[in-house]
Amino acid sequence: MPTAPTTLADSTLADAVTKSMNTAGAVIGFLAVLAALFAVAGRARGRWSRRTALAVFLVPALALLTVGLLIPAVRTIYLSLHGADGTRSVGMRNYVWAFTNDAIRQVLLNTVVWIVVAPIAATALGLGLAVLVDRMRHEALYKALIFLPMAVSFVGASIIWKFVYEYRAPGEHQIGLLSQVFMTLGWKNPPNWLLSHPLNNFLLMVILVWVQTGFAMVVLSAAIKAVPTDIVEAAKLDGARGVRVFVFVTLPMIRNTMIVVLTTIMITTLKVFDIVRTMTGGNFGTQVLANEMYSQSFVQFNTGRGSALAVILFLAVLPLVGYNIVRLRKERVAR
Repeated sequence: MPTAPTTLADSTLADAVTKSMNTAGAVIGFLAVLAALFAVAGRARGRWSRRTALAVFLVPALALLTVGLLIPAVRTIYLSLHGADGTRSVGMRNYVWAFTNDAIRQVLLNTVVWIVVAPIAATALGLGLAVLVDRMRHEALYKALIFLPMAVSFVGASIIWKFVYEYRAPGEHQIGLLSQVFMTLGWKNPPNWLLSHPLNNFLLMVILVWVQTGFAMVVLSAAIKAVPTDIVEAAKLDGARGVRVFVFVTLPMIRNTMIVVLTTIMITTLKVFDIVRTMTGGNFGTQVLANEMYSQSFVQFNTGRGSALAVILFLAVLPLVGYNIVRLRKERVAR
């Protein structure tokens, strides 16, 4: 839920952004209607081929991509080569700063740990649950319960987990569920979990894994069910049983689906912002790239450095997207 502007400058900026978005939406909507009318009329009169009519239908989408993606991307690259106010050229200094500053190196390290640990954990857990739940009665009910966190925003999930990690000194009335469990087991002074670096980073990753596991489970469960039964039966006739069938037959058959799930969660992880912002505000060694980008751009008002971090984030996502596109094209050619 957007927060209300707190100052006159914020209010003016919010009004300007709102007016710009309304104007862009009106222009794109007008183009969409105009293109549809031209395409239908041209097609009805037989003047346009089917391909030409489809191309005209694409005009609004291209306009939307240009206004919403291409122009901001070019503008961000331009700002990343300029100073804090966006007027003085500084060349590559913002990028040199990003890779030589100790604090930013820690941010980049945190981001790398996030995109390695969280997606693998969510995918592995989703696969395990898919195998387990597929063999249980009331499968649909269990899947719905496990998938339920996907319906919760990262902010909502963070608030739920804050009650788990919340810390109060012994003797105070409020205490987080995790500390309460450990105190019941005899640990009188559990630590403040969100201050314990680097443990706090992994505790925050648990929230992302909790949300994404349902997605991984549903997709992988569908992939497992799609494995041809005759191949599995043939493996069993050859003497393979249980785990061997799963490892040597099922896993290779669902490998591509697993890569898609892993890549999708990696991209989501790279953009993670809400969890860190809500739980720690990026303090105590938990800052990640998307959060630092926000901090540089909207807290310290250094658009140059914020834009440089945005470009780095984009370059980090690009290989993952490119790999998926190449793989999908290869699959299409193979068919």
